[in-house]
Amino acid sequence: MKTYIEHIASRAGQEVTLQGWLHKRRSSGKIHFLTIRDGTGLLQAVISKSAVGEATFTLADHLGQETALTLRGIVRADERAPGGFEMDVADFKVVGESQDYPITPKEHGIDFLLDRRHLWIRSSKQQAILRIRHEIIDAIRKFFNDRGFVLVDTPILTPAACEGTTTLFPVSYFDDATAYLTQSGQLYNEANAMALGRVYAFGPTFRAEKSKTRRHLTEFWMVEPEVAYATLDDVTDLAEALVVCVVKRVLETKQRELATLERDTKPLESVQSPFPRLSYDEAVELLKEDGLPFKWGGDFGSPDETVLAKRFDRPVIVHRYPAAIKAFYMQPDPDRTELSLSVDLLAPEGYGEIIGGGQRLDDYDLLSTRIDEHNLPKEAFEWYLDLRRYGSVPHGGFGMGIERVVAWICGLDHVREAIPYPRTLYRLTP
Repeated sequence: MKTYIEHIASRAGQEVTLQGWLHKRRSSGKIHFLTIRDGTGLLQAVISKSAVGEATFTLADHLGQETALTLRGIVRADERAPGGFEMDVADFKVVGESQDYPITPKEHGIDFLLDRRHLWIRSSKQQAILRIRHEIIDAIRKFFNDRGFVLVDTPILTPAACEGTTTLFPVSYFDDATAYLTQSGQLYNEANAMALGRVYAFGPTFRAEKSKTRRHLTEFWMVEPEVAYATLDDVTDLAEALVVCVVKRVLETKQRELATLERDTKPLESVQSPFPRLSYDEAVELLKEDGLPFKWGGDFGSPDETVLAKRFDRPVIVHRYPAAIKAFYMQPDPDRTELSLSVDLLAPEGYGEIIGGGQRLDDYDLLSTRIDEHNLPKEAFEWYLDLRRYGSVPHGGFGMGIERVVAWICGLDHVREAIPYPRTLYRLTP
């Protein structure tokens, strides 16, 4: 009976077939101890000379790390074994040889590992990160699906900028035309919301930012909900509920993976509603209290966000940023037009912004003016202006960066480990 290691506890006393890779090997006299991984867990397989014979036992002497194997044997309980179970091997077969595997138990530099990312993801910690990433994505999808949102895909190739013209990746598009890799699905998702009411987009986004910080990638994934007839408060409440839901789900289902990463879960256990909410003005005053030379009107950098977040034991929400530092599509605050109805959600422990959004500009004339002020090509936004010509309503949404959320929940030093194959300023391979 073929089985997976994650189901091994239910197979005690039975003969099973296991397919996987050799994680590590040690020998003691006439016994080999093979730690096998199959993508679902680790299991110790015991090969004794008396059980398999001289020739098969000798073959096991020369197995290299990551050799692909098929093993047949009896599962038995053993409290001393990792996971509490072992396999007494009756026979095994080499499926694919592996010799001189480059990633050994010794310490390796980060560039060495990233050059071999296709192999590095086989390690226990990297597997744990990717399993948590999967759980986060699944939790996000369930959160929106359960609330009546409709997943609607948005284009990856776009005719113009969404977030700023300086961070676009141009792509040749037939007959000397130029397209751009999307910075966000938001603008198209606004159109989707006018059709379906509550929608979300989930896909890759691209930013040509020449940044070398631990929080930036040139290719990353975002979930972007958009809601018709939504106010800034509606958007903020939705963002808070999403974060609480995702963290709770990971704590409930991924304790083994969090333990593998040696993640202190106490800060995550504090992620409960309500989150503290600060206006931009209040946040600036807190920075000044802490001695930071921050000038009103500027955007918060990573050190500023870290200082703000350290004041609280859970994520903090900052709203109503100056309109001048936000995108052209942000709705101005009716009480103070120099401010925008915008919101950022900052993760604790120095991880900074993981959500950015707000209420969108719904007035045709003002949006048209903003497009001109930002020197954006009007013809490329005629379809977007149509949303204000034909039944415009207040609406809003946000974007959540998946890699930043994964990095925060996993306690990673850099977002490059939060995605299977990171793309950064100096890395396009593997």
